[in-house]
Formats: sequence, C-alpha cells, structure tokens
Amino acid sequence: MFIVAITGGIATGKSTVSQVFLDHGIPVVDADKIAREIVQPGTTCWHKIRQVFGDEILLPTKEINREALGRAIFSDKHLRGKLNQITHPVIHRTIFLQVFKHFIRGRSWIVLDLPLLFETGLLMEFIYKIVTVSCDSDTQLKRLIQRNEYSAEDAKKRIDSQMPLEKKCEQSNFVIDNSGSVETTKEAAVRIIQLMNDSNHHWRNRVTLFGIVLGLGLVLYYLNRIFNIV
Repeated sequence: MFIVAITGGIATGKSTVSQVFLDHGIPVVDADKIAREIVQPGTTCWHKIRQVFGDEILLPTKEINREALGRAIFSDKHLRGKLNQITHPVIHRTIFLQVFKHFIRGRSWIVLDLPLLFETGLLMEFIYKIVTVSCDSDTQLKRLIQRNEYSAEDAKKRIDSQMPLEKKCEQSNFVIDNSGSVETTKEAAVRIIQLMNDSNHHWRNRVTLFGIVLGLGLVLYYLNRIFNIV
C-alpha cells in the first residue's frame, strides 16, 4: 500500500479534491475530520480544552465553539501551544491507526488529507506522492471571507500565518489549480487517480515488507536452532 497526501492552504479547495477521490472508491483519512471528532463533548480532549480555556469557548450544546477557540489561540502562541499539546498526539495516533487498518485490509493505496503536511512532517517518509491544491491569492481571500464570514483583515492574517502556497507547490509531485471551475478541478483530480491506479508501487512495498518479515523470521529460527534462546 502507498499513501498519496493532499495538502494546500486554507480555503483553496482541499475538500473538493478529497471528495473526488472518495467518489472513485479511494479511502481518505481526513485529519480535519479527526480533529473535530476528538473534541466532541465528553472526550478526553474536550475536558482538557475546557480546563485550559474555560466555558467561554463552549456553545450552548457544550460543543467546542471553533471560531471562539480560533480567536483565542490565533494571536497567543502560548495558548496555541497548549492546544496543540492536547490535540496533536491524539490526532496523530488516530491517523496512524486508520492508515494501518487500511493496510491490513489490503488496500492498494489511500489518501491522507492533511492541511499541515509540510509543517508537521507527519508520515512524510511513507508518502509516495504529494498533491497540493492551490488557487490564486485573490480567490483564496474571497473564498475565506465568504465561507467563514471573516473581515478582509482577519482572513488575510490567517492566510499569512500559514506556509506560503508557492513553497508547498514547489515540494509537491502534483499541483491542482482550483482557481477556475469545479469541473476543471475534478478533471485534474481524476487524472491523478488514473495515474495512481496504474502504478505498481504498492506491490513493491508489499514485497519489501514480506522480505523484511521473512528475514526476521529466519534470523529468529536460526537463533533458536543454534543457541536455543528464542
């Protein structure tokens, strides 16, 4: 099995591209979805976040008010660090577990939707190809303002706080420009899917893993025969 990572900037259209992969039967491990699930009311992360930030960041339903939490950590590195210490280990463990489950099920390849791929370096050594979803800066700003109802100033601050899209594109194997129509974006995603389906990289990975397991097995066998220590 191999992993194709999807990344990009805020409001560039990663979700649109991930949905194309899902529609074509490719499993997608979505880091943002996991991040939302682990802070549901009653979870360990929810209790820890409430202890640090208080009830001010809770909705009447007791769910985390993501906008309020975002405002609290955006300009405070100390609080942002505390939130990351609470959530990141759980997010990373969950991602690893989901990836492993897909491997056990015999999937040829899967998609990891990880907005902060380059920033965290998570699973980077296991990723076969990287897809960055990009768009021009004016389109990105406009989409973020419309989607989150931010002021132009707040939206620009959030964009500027991320790793520049140009640098992400430079380090990627594929770049999908989502500045135009949705259909054009979907067509670009489908072409990548076709290329990945034609790849035999997953067989090389499985043969390599089989060789490692077989080698370890032989070593243990001979150690047992010679020294009777296993």
